[in-house]
Amino acid sequence: MDKELLRKHIQKYRQKFKKDPEKYKKDFLERKERIDYYQSWTKEKISQMKEDDLFEYISKLWSMLIWGNKRYVVDKIIQDNGLDKFKKELSELLWSSEDVEKRWDRFRKEIKGFGYATISEILSHVHPKECMVWNRRALVAYNYLGIEDLPVYDYQCTGKRYKELCKISKEIAEELRKATIDDVNLLTVDYFIWDELQVEDNLSKIKLEKEKKKITAKEIKEDKQHFIHNEIRDKISDIGGWLGFSTKIETKVADGSVVDVIWEATIGNMGRVIYVFEVQTKGSIDSLIVNLLKSLNNPAVQGVVAVSDKVQIEKIEKHVHQIKELKEKIRYWDYKEVLENHDNLSIVNESINKLGLVPKGF
Repeated sequence: MDKELLRKHIQKYRQKFKKDPEKYKKDFLERKERIDYYQSWTKEKISQMKEDDLFEYISKLWSMLIWGNKRYVVDKIIQDNGLDKFKKELSELLWSSEDVEKRWDRFRKEIKGFGYATISEILSHVHPKECMVWNRRALVAYNYLGIEDLPVYDYQCTGKRYKELCKISKEIAEELRKATIDDVNLLTVDYFIWDELQVEDNLSKIKLEKEKKKITAKEIKEDKQHFIHNEIRDKISDIGGWLGFSTKIETKVADGSVVDVIWEATIGNMGRVIYVFEVQTKGSIDSLIVNLLKSLNNPAVQGVVAVSDKVQIEKIEKHVHQIKELKEKIRYWDYKEVLENHDNLSIVNESINKLGLVPKGF
């Protein structure tokens, strides 16, 4: 990390607050309010959490700014995981005595539909001295400070890597303390990152780096398939939701066919249409083809999409070429386009939702 560059921005940060102490006071009170709220959710209180409580709990998170309809998000959390299971795993994530590395990996494995930004934000609110907020803005800041080997894709942000990122955040917090900034914790670092380290052109730079990033054979062999598959699956679901579809993951659409994602829409009084997505990161191509063929037995299914990398897609196309009933229905989507489209749509949704065009009660 470029400590001199960091210290230069810390000094600018101090000057800003000297000119506008009310802003610093407001930020401090906001942080304290958020910490007090999320720390109030003890293990016992989480066990008694109702659906409305979960809605309030989730709605307050910054990571939810990309969603206009937060009730939809909460309903999907319950639908995909079950409220009891979610409460159990949330309690383990926040209050277990195990190391954060293990708690992080367990939660990500057991709970569907949660990205690293949301998980890290909750952790930081509950344990602000130990846990940081890791999101797109933190990625921009760390990259600007010259920190290498940053996790770009969700699957790369393992518990081990998150713990390492928190250690770096603690170094930044220490530099803030040396500059006589009061009441510093890792949530303070997050405010500093937003105020001072969102430098011009860094978002586009990070995007270019993402486009160049490859999923190597070594990474795939190291048991990353589960996270790669689930990341792509969840992002396809998000994209469908942002486009106005009702979405579900790991859903039975026909006898013998449970698919990764469906997008569903009701057309007036004519009925519904369904689009099916299967993510292929490992396993048999024949099994994927059989599953898609079975899904077409459901008359509401209007199209099926195989999602994979370029090499796998070429193999799937060769297998499908002689299967007329599937050849006419199947489409192909490169996982890189899924990731890029998700990033772009999330930025657009966050920007639009900040306008407050739709009342929060809707």
